[in-house]
Amino acid sequence: MTAVAKITAKGQTTIPADIRAALHVGPGDLIAWEIEPDGSARVRRVQPLDIEYLKAVEGTLSEWTSPADEEAYRDL
Repeated sequence: MTAVAKITAKGQTTIPADIRAALHVGPGDLIAWEIEPDGSARVRRVQPLDIEYLKAVEGTLSEWTSPADEEAYRDL
């Protein structure tokens, strides 16, 4: 399925109705944009469980946020 939408000067767009239906999304739902290695973009619905899981995991990753880590991985 392909749909075309215009991007506004503010970087906003409307998700066409058939795409919203295919993704099962509506007002208040979250979507994630993922850039693929070939440069294409993938959009998917984010399940509420994903957000809770990510918030829980975030607290365990403090060992990777030191200034030394930022310096070492800045150019990746």
